[in-house]
Amino acid sequence: MAIIIRPIASADREEWAVLYSGYADFYKAIQTPEMRDRVWSLAGGRRTRTARIRGRERGGPARRPGALPALLAPALGHGGRIMDDLFVSPAARGQEVGKQLIAAIAEVGREKNWSCIRWLTAEDNYRARSSYDKISTRTNFLTYDLKL
Repeated sequence: MAIIIRPIASADREEWAVLYSGYADFYKAIQTPEMRDRVWSLAGGRRTRTARIRGRERGGPARRPGALPALLAPALGHGGRIMDDLFVSPAARGQEVGKQLIAAIAEVGREKNWSCIRWLTAEDNYRARSSYDKISTRTNFLTYDLKL
């Protein structure tokens, strides 16, 4: 199967919503329509990339979303970018979609002279961590949430 990585487009909204719902289910997060609208408005920006897998399903051609777009925000402390978030659909896992999406974002970062790209994952997300350990360096930072 070919993996195609490209900027997200407004026509991707429906497929994006399926991935965003899968992301919320994975992390057991509650979403509201307002949250989805807010995140989609950010996802439509230029800093976003999405991965697609072209393959065949049930004997015919299929276009399936592979990875949730990665939103990139400036990181004040290190001159790089924070990637928020990366989610690979269960159907696309094991095909190095996340790795290729990160590589594409890294290429953008090199072109723009970013110092690094930083992201986080759940401590018990062993499958993702195994992949991330092969392509990046784990930091010693902890994250905190202040609920409002």
